[in-house]
Amino acid sequence: MAAAPVHVLVLFGPTAVGKTSVVEALFTGSGARGAEIVSADSMQVYKGMDIGTAKPSAGLRERLPHHLIDIRTPDQSYNAGDFVHLAEEAIARIAGRGALPVVSGGTGFYLKNFIMGLPEAPPSDERVRRALKAELREQGAEALARELAACDPVSAARIHINDEYRLLRALEVFRLAGKPLSAFSMNAAPADDPRASRPESSGNRRDKYRFLILALERPREDLYRRINERCALMFKNGLADEVRSLAASGYGPLCPGMRAIGYREFFDDRNYAGGGADTASIEALVAQHSRNYAKRQMTYFASIPNTVWIRADEKPVEKIKAFLNAAPLDAWL
Repeated sequence: MAAAPVHVLVLFGPTAVGKTSVVEALFTGSGARGAEIVSADSMQVYKGMDIGTAKPSAGLRERLPHHLIDIRTPDQSYNAGDFVHLAEEAIARIAGRGALPVVSGGTGFYLKNFIMGLPEAPPSDERVRRALKAELREQGAEALARELAACDPVSAARIHINDEYRLLRALEVFRLAGKPLSAFSMNAAPADDPRASRPESSGNRRDKYRFLILALERPREDLYRRINERCALMFKNGLADEVRSLAASGYGPLCPGMRAIGYREFFDDRNYAGGGADTASIEALVAQHSRNYAKRQMTYFASIPNTVWIRADEKPVEKIKAFLNAAPLDAWL
């Protein structure tokens, strides 16, 4: 007999909406339901990037287990395929312990791919493959590696220049789909390749999971105020020193982690590079970029189906508890 689907709570919202405090109130303290958090944040995976990514405190993580935090160094890549694969592994372990898996974060692309399943890469096209092989013979692997770095830096960082098959496959996917290989499944091998191995597709996610999908929102003025206050607190708590420490460890502006809001602004500032930065101007830029990001998040979140929106400023904990305690089975889609 097939295993029963695992019930997974998905809780998301834009930056600074209050996800961490809601999760803490829901799942810690006496009488709280046993749960473990799977972080759906593309930057909290990086070690040493604590202040600028607003990681949950060490104390909270001791009381409430969190997964997929501090699992990469800032020079390592991490994408939607990595997230879906690792989240599924974590959820299986959490459910095996009898706890509720809670996928929570603000990286909408990760969340949507987890809920709906990663898209399959396009099948191999013989015409494109022949053209790429001809280019490889005529121009050499270095030329193709440079092309891949320009169109898909994530894949370029993890494919060795001598790995002819994966180098050509990555370029083939981009030429066929207009999207990088890293936007598809982990291996993105074509259907006719024996090495093909894909996560569950959207058509059979219901065989594996039942989702309760909740999202937090706030009035825009309130959210922007909270973003500004959070940025100010980050700088007060030593964000500039954190970035200096990372830079001293060899992590520069080309590292995947250093492209995050709150970090890249320092490397874009010439005064900072010279040691005499005006941190007030960097802080203003971080706040502006964070507000812009929050706006983009809300637009993307609207594309995630079956989402129930909850106002974060109107007793969200009580409302979510009501869902968890009273939601009929058919609410878990």
